[in-house]
Amino acid sequence: MTKVHKPFSENPLILSIINGIQEVKGHDISVLDLRSIPHAVADYFVVCHGNSNTQVQAISRAVEYGVVKELNDRPWQKEGMQNANWILLDYSEAVVHIFYKEDREYYALEDLWADAKISEVETRA
Repeated sequence: MTKVHKPFSENPLILSIINGIQEVKGHDISVLDLRSIPHAVADYFVVCHGNSNTQVQAISRAVEYGVVKELNDRPWQKEGMQNANWILLDYSEAVVHIFYKEDREYYALEDLWADAKISEVETRA
């Protein structure tokens, strides 16, 4: 059977993650489609940043709450909750990277995964 690759805009998990980020005004949301990269750790990375550690934590909580509420799903692993410079929520199919702005610039995940198809998500008004 051939696996059909739908765009992320049809993926309920990705949409729920994006909604959570947007609820608390997360910045510069990018979706990296890793499905065409052999041995990638997930199908998608969703990357964003906040302007303070408090906002980074709020984004994380909003994503978790939204995904539980909409899809009854929880991340199987979470990292970085205490210092909140880079929080990672691993949903297996998708990994959410929530950065403090300066750390996002330093680690430059979009550059590291440049072979991925990268889509920018428009910010809600």
